Amino acid sequence: MTFKSWIALAVVAAAVFGAGIAAAQQRDLTVVSWGGAYQDAQREVYFRPFTAATNIRLREDNWDGGIGVLRSRVQGGNNPWDVVQVESEELLLGCEEGLFERINWDAIGGRPAYLPDAVHDCGVGAILYNFVLAYDGARITGEGPRSWADFWNVQRWPGKRALRRGPKTNLEIALMADGVAPADVYRLLATPEGVERAFRKLDELRPHIVWWERGAQPPQLLASGEVAMASAYNGRISAANRTENRQFRMAWTNSLYTIDSWVIMRGSPNRAQAEQFLRFVGEPQRQAQLPPHIPYGVTNRGATALVPAAVMPELPTNPDNIRTALFINDRYWLENIDRLNQRFNAWVAR
Repeated sequence: MTFKSWIALAVVAAAVFGAGIAAAQQRDLTVVSWGGAYQDAQREVYFRPFTAATNIRLREDNWDGGIGVLRSRVQGGNNPWDVVQVESEELLLGCEEGLFERINWDAIGGRPAYLPDAVHDCGVGAILYNFVLAYDGARITGEGPRSWADFWNVQRWPGKRALRRGPKTNLEIALMADGVAPADVYRLLATPEGVERAFRKLDELRPHIVWWERGAQPPQLLASGEVAMASAYNGRISAANRTENRQFRMAWTNSLYTIDSWVIMRGSPNRAQAEQFLRFVGEPQRQAQLPPHIPYGVTNRGATALVPAAVMPELPTNPDNIRTALFINDRYWLENIDRLNQRFNAWVAR
């Protein structure tokens, strides 16, 4: 091949490479959340108004979680996701593994604008939510269950129980059902004896358990009558009551709460647009519009005061609801999730 041919080939290759980069940069901003009633609310409050205000096209996707999914997206080299809502241990693990971009706090409103637990080097808090005990008031009339100990009482309230598949939340719930105070849960779970105690308590309920994996499932299981009670996201239960005229009830005693966060995936070609999105959804007046659609707690310091008073009784941040709640210990699960996942899967398979 002549020198001129080599030059021509290099020019063509450079043009193709440049066109590929331009195409990547021109793709729509892709935002990934949890689907169902929650994403329906986000669409009305965040997604459509963001596009209308900025003229930035936004494409939605949804997922069921899992650090392995995020790893494969980044390591595969062809990741179409830009902004993703993640759970707390995914935030910690993904940040440590370099799966996310570092947050430019100056670009999205500054750290002081947010609750302390909503601020992280790799993520900004999206919502605060609870795992609550839920049941159908149309089926359980009179005095309903009030605690996780009642959740285990299949003699008084017969029927199946729905729990999220996995050790996280279930070990905590089992210990509280066995009489452990919330303040002592993680101290016990840090010992082999505490883990054994939790699994022994789960053994008692094992014949009655139906597992769920997506947030939309507990309301469906309750509505169909397949289960009598369920652990559930508080917002999904409230949304079902509002949109489907259900009579679901929630017991807030010893509920478990945590914060989900927005992250920007490493290597996103839409980082500037992603930061515009995070700034938009973090505005207090914007966040205050979410709870009337689905009652999750908001993370901007100024947003809660703007939430309509009628919504406050169903918010996780209501003092009456959070008083006995247990904050899920992210560091504990970061250090123990793999080991306890193996233990849990072996227990389920028995």
